[in-house]
Amino acid sequence: MLQQTRVGAVIPYYERFVSLFPDVEALARASEADILTAWSGLGYYSRARNLHRAAKQVVALGQPGNHEQLMELTGIGPYTAAAIASIAFGEPQAAVDGNVIRVVARLLNDPGEISSPATLRRFREEAGRLLDPGRPGDFNQAMMELGATVCIPRSPDCARCPVARLCAARAAGTERELPVKLKKKVVREVELDLAMFSGRLNDRGKVFLIRRVPEDRRLAGFWELPSKDLFPGWRGRATREIVHQIVNDRFRVTVWQGKAPGNLPAGAWFTPSELAAIPLATMALKALDAAGITLTGVRPSSPSP
Repeated sequence: MLQQTRVGAVIPYYERFVSLFPDVEALARASEADILTAWSGLGYYSRARNLHRAAKQVVALGQPGNHEQLMELTGIGPYTAAAIASIAFGEPQAAVDGNVIRVVARLLNDPGEISSPATLRRFREEAGRLLDPGRPGDFNQAMMELGATVCIPRSPDCARCPVARLCAARAAGTERELPVKLKKKVVREVELDLAMFSGRLNDRGKVFLIRRVPEDRRLAGFWELPSKDLFPGWRGRATREIVHQIVNDRFRVTVWQGKAPGNLPAGAWFTPSELAAIPLATMALKALDAAGITLTGVRPSSPSP
């Protein structure tokens, strides 16, 4: 859950998730829809699907006991496997995340571009060389904490750093220039209009949603508000605007409200209480929240897609 997502946004999701799925067996038994519903609003939904697949693997094959077996699980890469192996199993595996990369780049005064495979390989090797094999879990957590709280991106607190005397970048005065990374891609502005209908006679107090087609794997199975473009000639009123960013696309969304047209696409009407029990795309959650429709359960706002 913490991948690409702030701790403050994750905590309520984590607490609710482990209460719903308290062990790996419960997670493996759950339906994908239930898992995506619990994850709705947190974004990067492949994480939830991979976690579900990994739980099924563990139940079928048994608990992993080392780094090699962890790497065989769906969704677990070098960093996650090294973190688990070092903390849970005491294996001397260096866990290299963005914070550790920053610490190593400055310790070495290495100007390598960090998205380069050769640079990453060099930094992983150095992190492995620095690792304390006697306390690998504690050392990995200390390195990550050092990067998160002291050796921070723009203004490192070198006066408070316990390894400042060993830092080649500090000695050279280049600590604020490292690590080197390519400029971010330009954000593309996208205008989008969504339709929120007032219910017909038998659907008053409900919201109409459509379901994503199964072929779209990123949001497969999720429900969302229909695009206004699906209803040419429909008269609604622009009521609210929201902003939602997915990677390098920044969506400026206008929510239109009005009486439902006669012909609707495949979808369903939901009461606010029913909305809390289905997987909702984050953009739909933001639009509903902007419209004053409160869902029960933990659905804090999140910048993730």
